[in-house]
Amino acid sequence: MTYHAAKRHTMIALALAFILLGVSWRTAWAADPPCDKYPIVIQTKCAAIWKSLNQEDGPLISQFGLDQLKRREEGKINAEQHLGENMAFIKQSTEKRLQRLKQRMEKE
Repeated sequence: MTYHAAKRHTMIALALAFILLGVSWRTAWAADPPCDKYPIVIQTKCAAIWKSLNQEDGPLISQFGLDQLKRREEGKINAEQHLGENMAFIKQSTEKRLQRLKQRMEKE
């Protein structure tokens, strides 16, 4: 297998992984919001806010993924760096959404 064919194969595998992970994350965010700590009568409102927060952040998350892929294709980062930066971004963006959820729920 030539270098370019191997690189193409790797990029296709990464793209598929991102698609599958994106679907999994979207499903997880929608199905299991961090609202179970609230009373049942408030959980529906919390779930709606959580879903809204995820939709608001969707374009930012997508752009980060595209930027990462471009950097990877250009050889600016390797697979390990790519994964590490993605995991750090996911953790940070989730923590920010959780904080925004808490703030919005305090207003309710």
